[in-house]
Amino acid sequence: MAVLMRFWFWVVNVLCIPLHVLDAVGLYRIYKRLFPFCLDRITTKYNSKMHDKKKELFRSLPEFKNSSGQLTLLEIGCGTGANFQFYPAGTKVISTDPNPHFQKFIDARMTENDHLTYERFVVASGEDMGAVEDGSVDVVVCTLVLCSVKDIAQTLREVHRILRPGGAYFFIEHVVAEPSTWSYFFQHVLQPFWYYFGDGCEATRETWKYVEAAGFSDLKLRHIQAPLVFMIKPHIIGYAVK
Repeated sequence: MAVLMRFWFWVVNVLCIPLHVLDAVGLYRIYKRLFPFCLDRITTKYNSKMHDKKKELFRSLPEFKNSSGQLTLLEIGCGTGANFQFYPAGTKVISTDPNPHFQKFIDARMTENDHLTYERFVVASGEDMGAVEDGSVDVVVCTLVLCSVKDIAQTLREVHRILRPGGAYFFIEHVVAEPSTWSYFFQHVLQPFWYYFGDGCEATRETWKYVEAAGFSDLKLRHIQAPLVFMIKPHIIGYAVK
């Protein structure tokens, strides 16, 4: 199956030559302006499918309030703010995303979720959040983001840096499927197209290995099969304590 998978990967890669060219000459940046509109619709559907899973995961957030009873939460790759509805009342939210075109969606979501206190939106990649001080947040949330960062290990080092001692990193990520499955086959074959469709998303990452190696004191991680399209059906979900 490996030979067949490699063959079809290159067929799809050749079909994606126009996209490679658009990227090389800088025209792919136009899609980055459109991507927030696309993602807004996709995340609405994703939330409807994953509502119970998210609700169950984020139910543990209040356990990580600081000594004054406040919860300061930073979300990496906040996108359109799809997670805001799951955060407990009174949470102080800092949002980060490398794409500045998400700003108006974040503003709209914060208006809808007035049970939260919105501190600021920071244009930054997960690998470099220098604008956020060391040990300054109680919780970091990162959902469907590690599939597209350029350096997973560095992103997790940044998570570790900005968390206070005893703080927690909450995650939901789609990951590569089991090698013996058709999902694994199509994840690899369609990856060249998927990369552009998902604004840098890679469906073939073994993300759990990076989380396990990130040096957290306690890790609660589960592998699940999400009720989604085969490309992103395998997920990991859980949280890790600094």
